[in-house]
Amino acid sequence: MLHGAIENGRIFYSDSGRGLAPYLAGQGYDVYVADLRGRGGSTPAISRMSRFGQTEAITEDIPAFVNHIIERRGLIPQHWIAHSWGGVLLSSYLARFADHRDLVRSAVYFGSKRMVRVWNFHRLLKVDLVWNGLCHLISDLAGYLPARRLGIGSDSETLKSHCQSSEWVKKDAWVDSDDGFDYGAAIGQVQLPPIWYLAAERDHALGHPRDVADFRRSAGVQESSYTVLSRRNGNLHDYDHINMLTHPDAPADHFPLIVHWLKEHETAAGAARN
Repeated sequence: MLHGAIENGRIFYSDSGRGLAPYLAGQGYDVYVADLRGRGGSTPAISRMSRFGQTEAITEDIPAFVNHIIERRGLIPQHWIAHSWGGVLLSSYLARFADHRDLVRSAVYFGSKRMVRVWNFHRLLKVDLVWNGLCHLISDLAGYLPARRLGIGSDSETLKSHCQSSEWVKKDAWVDSDDGFDYGAAIGQVQLPPIWYLAAERDHALGHPRDVADFRRSAGVQESSYTVLSRRNGNLHDYDHINMLTHPDAPADHFPLIVHWLKEHETAAGAARN
């Protein structure tokens, strides 16, 4: 499981045992929740001295996570689950490296978008004014983005990771600023694992349903599904960007559907191998 920007792995679990990670563990899955470098339980914490960004997350951190699981469990099938920007990082990794592509039986992305195209008040406030405006000013002054101290997130971002993600949010080009690797071009040449893109009805800017659908369309040839978590689609609530994972009703609402997705693709993968 991989978190998004200004987050850490606790989006998937709480100390009281709530969240998607404990739920899946209770269904018999071995669940590994990652903290990207400097976030959550990863030390040292991000500071003005941190020089890494999303390039390092894609080329170093994610491979280290997966290799650690392989060392513990061997070459067993894996399912990857991401929230928000974590889905962009995972798809970028799958586009760039073939090493672990065959291990991934399926993926589930909660509120993952690469670009923000929707136009509304929430986008103007949260994306244009705060993320692309005030956060750049603060990170330039502080040397990093102390999002938790500012009350806008659960964890910090480095200056580099904030700048890199902001560029991808604004531009059609899906290109690495360090070495020019073109993820957009590469992803169209590979077969991604089946991915279920989940959006939330009340996610007005950070993972708007239209932007999630746009990310799905931009991710090349793949078997994929798309669902908006909303009352009109049979859910208990109109969820938002965060409570789609943290709402106390989620285990009785859409979490069982995640298990069904995972089991369906385990069976499909086994049938294909046989």
